Amino acid sequence: MPSSNRFIRLLRHCLMLGRSAARRFPGAVMDRIESRVALSERRHGAEIRIAIETALPPAAILAGQTPRERALEVFGGLRVWDTEANNGILVYVLLADHAVEIVADRGAAARVAPATWDRACRVLAEACRDGREEEGAIAALDLLDEALVDAFPPRSGGADEIPNRPIIV
Repeated sequence: MPSSNRFIRLLRHCLMLGRSAARRFPGAVMDRIESRVALSERRHGAEIRIAIETALPPAAILAGQTPRERALEVFGGLRVWDTEANNGILVYVLLADHAVEIVADRGAAARVAPATWDRACRVLAEACRDGREEEGAIAALDLLDEALVDAFPPRSGGADEIPNRPIIV
């Protein structure tokens, strides 16, 4: 990344650090998204986790860390990979970059077309740019739900392996 672009990105992230993801995703919105994840998971056997981050620390920006690289870190840190059927899916939102990344464990990645992940990311990223975070999250979950219902039959009596509540990291 050219140094001028890295500087602009650094400035954008530093300015965002004073803002809180909790303002854009207040408790009531988190509750509704959590309910929508739970509803989705009753229809299929996959596990979905949503992680929201306001901005990266300056050192990460200076090191050139991409939203995808950070999403992979969060995927591992939240143990989204730790499901019996390798069907964990992380939806990672980086507000400062208006970036959304989906990281799917190998079981989910093998059964869902990459175009589905890309479409869900675009829908949510566009909504976040427009200040419609809740609407975008629900629309992205709807897209994922369609694909996951076909890919993973519902579990009968299976335990919820990953928390449904979005997390601010």
